[in-house]
Amino acid sequence: MNGLDFEKPIIELERKIEELKSFTSAKKIDLSSEVIRLEEKLKQLRKDTYGNLTAWQRVQIARHPLRPYTLDYINMIMSDFIELHGDRSFADDKAIVAGFAKLDNQKIMLIGHQKGRDTKENLRRNFGCAHPEGYRKALRMMQLAEKFNLPIVIFIDTPGAYPGVGAEERGQAQAIALNLKEMIKIAVPIIAIVIGEGGSGGALGIGIADKICVLENAYYSVISPEGCAAILWKDSTKAPEAAEVLKLNAQDLLKMAIIDDVIPEPLGGAHRDPEKIGETLKENIKNNLKELKAIKKDDLLDLRYAKFRKIGVFG
Repeated sequence: MNGLDFEKPIIELERKIEELKSFTSAKKIDLSSEVIRLEEKLKQLRKDTYGNLTAWQRVQIARHPLRPYTLDYINMIMSDFIELHGDRSFADDKAIVAGFAKLDNQKIMLIGHQKGRDTKENLRRNFGCAHPEGYRKALRMMQLAEKFNLPIVIFIDTPGAYPGVGAEERGQAQAIALNLKEMIKIAVPIIAIVIGEGGSGGALGIGIADKICVLENAYYSVISPEGCAAILWKDSTKAPEAAEVLKLNAQDLLKMAIIDDVIPEPLGGAHRDPEKIGETLKENIKNNLKELKAIKKDDLLDLRYAKFRKIGVFG
């Protein structure tokens, strides 16, 4: 298990317990009482550590390299996935995957950011940072879903839209702006779930939805903590302070009515028990789809518009 800095005491204790168990097995010595004592200590240590996470620590968990990505969730909770490619203008952006899928017996359109597990795949996926053709592909899939009256499920997991020269030349800002304009009018239920990082316009470009949910240790923000720190203090090492100021965690976002639901994760993060978070995510999607499908199309669009108009309004 790859550990984060604040997890080191937990990992060390886990290793010690494993060593004791191996020693007991090899030497035929009964150390069960010591193992039980350490396991109780580990249980309490996990509870204390993960029960009092700072905003920055949650950001670190959201970026954990073993955290499940879009394709992992597709394989875990969906079936009959048929991936569709390209924006019919320039290229197929590997940072965004999209296609038809089934959630039990419900046909859906699935769209999501995809990161890589190693350097080679990360370069191919551009670290989950989409180009304009990625956002145009996503919009094409949404319009296709509307044509066939299929609900749309979106998984958001990106540090942000790709800021390179080529992306700007091909209209990055325009592509994201067009998605915002068109998604508000897509006449089928849309559910967006932030499964890891939800960075800036890169996340918002596929984030206009009737239901916006964020995993417990994911984040959704106008800028990354490092970017905010570089602007405010000219020092990216102040990212932990920036994370607190940005109020980017699921719990803060729910209080401000920016999102609709916080999806609980296994203790320690989604990577600790992928199957469990997969099942939790599946139940959340099914419940939200059931609720949204009962709303008339005109009412659905009116509610979606009103939802985004009231964000940032305080009485």
